[in-house]
Amino acid sequence: MAQEFSSVGMLEKMAGFHIENFGCRAARADGEAVSARLLAAGLTESEVSAADVVVVNTCSVTAEADRDARAFVRRTRRLNPQAKVVVTGCYAQRAPDEIAALDGVSAVVGNSHKGMVPQIVQEMLEAKVAAPLISSADLLSSSASARIWADDSFAHSYIEDAQVLPGLQTRPNLKIQEGCGNRCTFCVIPTTRGGSRSLTVDNILKQVRGFVAANGKELVISGINLGRWGWDLPEKRPLASLLRETLSETGLPRLRLSSIEPMDWTPELIGLMREFGGENLARHAHLPLQSGSDAVLRRMHRRYRPWHYQGKVADLLEAAGPELAVGADVMVGFPGETDGEFRETYDLIVGLPFAYLHLFPFSPRPGTRGWELHRQSPVAPQAVAERMAALRDLIAGKTHRFRAGFVGKTLSAITLHTPERTAAQGRTSALTDNFLPVEITEAIPSNRLVAVRIKGLRAAHETAASVLAGEIDRASDSEGPASMFKLAAL
Repeated sequence: MAQEFSSVGMLEKMAGFHIENFGCRAARADGEAVSARLLAAGLTESEVSAADVVVVNTCSVTAEADRDARAFVRRTRRLNPQAKVVVTGCYAQRAPDEIAALDGVSAVVGNSHKGMVPQIVQEMLEAKVAAPLISSADLLSSSASARIWADDSFAHSYIEDAQVLPGLQTRPNLKIQEGCGNRCTFCVIPTTRGGSRSLTVDNILKQVRGFVAANGKELVISGINLGRWGWDLPEKRPLASLLRETLSETGLPRLRLSSIEPMDWTPELIGLMREFGGENLARHAHLPLQSGSDAVLRRMHRRYRPWHYQGKVADLLEAAGPELAVGADVMVGFPGETDGEFRETYDLIVGLPFAYLHLFPFSPRPGTRGWELHRQSPVAPQAVAERMAALRDLIAGKTHRFRAGFVGKTLSAITLHTPERTAAQGRTSALTDNFLPVEITEAIPSNRLVAVRIKGLRAAHETAASVLAGEIDRASDSEGPASMFKLAAL
């Protein structure tokens, strides 16, 4: 790992930084870890316009993600031309020279060296250090405008010593697994993040206990391919075993799982939903689907079939009950996708009780097999647009029905940092254990577990979907979700 922060000299003023995160929960966890390290070094977090250094934590899963990152760099340059800009993340790993050529970029740090970002930022801000924090041996290359750290060894990819704490993120992410070796034909992640690597059990439990000691209420366990956690460790410990120990021995009020591949929902992992769901395990399961067509899944090199997926969802619902929120990623327009293959996806979604979907049009990524398949058999943009619209309409109805089914019920929720517009109306934003957004009709501080009686639905300001409207259920409210559910069941 890179050196610790230098203790030589102190910043003459409280230097400010801003981190802008793009992409998945695991990427956000990286950004949160960088932020924690910089705050611990005495820096302050600020808006883009006032920051001395802006860290752009990029995604590269689609061409649109690349465009969003470039647009943010340009916007930062306009708002704050004096700021140093450090670009990291998947785009920085995939195309470092391309990013280094952007006006205003000072450093490009690929995922291979993301653990060095805090040191690199401090070096930029510390005007009078006795020696550079980053040695010349660590610097891999440079251009006229930017220094570049990126290679394919991924030796500095983890930021292990940043304690996860409740703060700007009420529900922070603890990334326990990095990288992926599945080699789906559309995916660039094996290139941008490397093979699967796991955080050790001791480090994970230390993080969880530290979070609990800091009065944290909900922790999201995340990873690039979370279900494969532990496969690379000497003891080859399964994820279900780790989670059982976490749920049973750390005192964590609520643990939420991020995305887990369908084939990695083992009977033991599903059994945890039966045993702990509705107590200190959130009733929420996200299983990437991508397509409901067997032929398309095979072209994607996905390791399950549609009937496997249906079986996993059925098992989860049997274990956790009908209040379980099931979500999925669905890709539209994969090369060669016919009307009939899309119809298979549509029909599969019709038959499954999804609470939400993340919908994406296929985006060819350089260096993947999907890039060549797209060249050979592209799907017409008009067909992609029509299919996306059909699925949006379908899931909008499913989401509304799922949320409406909770009117009159009491749910456990965690209060969030409420947007100013909502707070000005005397309401508090919260999220239920089964992943439903709710606005509570009184002002409550963030990071509180509360019992909420759902009174109805209200149109949301930022999205097309409705949010639940509720009030504190004083009869059921408690300090912990487990006792709340026991009361609510009476």
